[in-house]
Amino acid sequence: MAKILIIDDDPDIILSTRMCLEQEGHEVIDAKNGREGLERIKADLPDLIILDVMMDTATEGFQLALKLRQTDPASDLAAYSKIPILMLTAIHSTTPLRFETDIDYLPVELFVDKPIDPDDLVNKVNWVLSEGEAN
Repeated sequence: MAKILIIDDDPDIILSTRMCLEQEGHEVIDAKNGREGLERIKADLPDLIILDVMMDTATEGFQLALKLRQTDPASDLAAYSKIPILMLTAIHSTTPLRFETDIDYLPVELFVDKPIDPDDLVNKVNWVLSEGEAN
């Protein structure tokens, strides 16, 4: 199955997401913020990243997604630019702002609101992984 990196500052979200995904046979690693997440990406080269928006800062997840999607082939992050990102966040319940996937503004494969039903999460993860295999 896939190696999935969860980057989230909420240990309960990490635990519940881990349990759902490991039950499906995925290998799960985690990080509590963008800095740790970037280290894990470089060390573990995950097949998928599940990324929160609000961690140490209100836009940390957005900033990490943009860094990973840099188009400059000379960038030290270029090797990670094709890793699919599923953004799993509660931002819609905590702010009036609304976000959707947008290749220029929010370059992630899927944007999902917390809380999410475990079966729905597994289905969305499998969909993102299958889309990545098709490309």
